[in-house]
Amino acid sequence: MGYASKIDAHRGRGVRHRAFSIFLFDPAGRVLLQQRSPGKTLWGGYWSNTCCSHPRKGESLEIASQRRLQEELGVTAPLRFLFQFEYHAQFNDQGAEHELCSVLIGRLDSAQQLLPHPAEIQSTQWLAPEQIDHWVSNDPDTLTPWLKSEWQTIRNDFWQQLTDDALV
Repeated sequence: MGYASKIDAHRGRGVRHRAFSIFLFDPAGRVLLQQRSPGKTLWGGYWSNTCCSHPRKGESLEIASQRRLQEELGVTAPLRFLFQFEYHAQFNDQGAEHELCSVLIGRLDSAQQLLPHPAEIQSTQWLAPEQIDHWVSNDPDTLTPWLKSEWQTIRNDFWQQLTDDALV
C-alpha cells in the first residue's frame, strides 16, 4: 500500500498499482480503439483499447476515468464497471506494467466529436467486434498485452450480458 510516481511504478519489472481500461461502443456496436502515441515510453505505436490510465492519489475510479476520457479524447460517456484483473507485462528493457486493472465499458453518443490528444494518441478507429477478434488472432504483435487479455475476457465472459443489455 502506498503511492508511487507513474515513472517509478513502471520502472524495471514494475510495481503493482491500480489502473483502468475503458472500452467505448458506438450505437452501431462498434468499439473505439486507439493507437498509442509513438512518444509513449511503453507500447508506443501499439493499438489499444479506447482509453487507459491510473487514478491519482485520492481520486476515485469514476472521477479518474471521466478525467482521462476528457484529457485523451475530449469526450464524456456514462461508464459501467465490468471486471477487474491483475496482469504483468514486460516491455523490453524499458519497463513494465504490473497492474490491478478495472475494466469499464460505455456507449459514446454519436454526436460527440473525438479530439484525440496527440501526446497520447496517434490514431483512432471504430471496429466491429468481429474485426477486433480477427486482429487479436492474426496480428497480435501490434496490440497492447492488456487489450488482448481484456478483449478475450469481454468476449468469453461478458458478451452475452452486453448483448442482453443492448450495449452491442
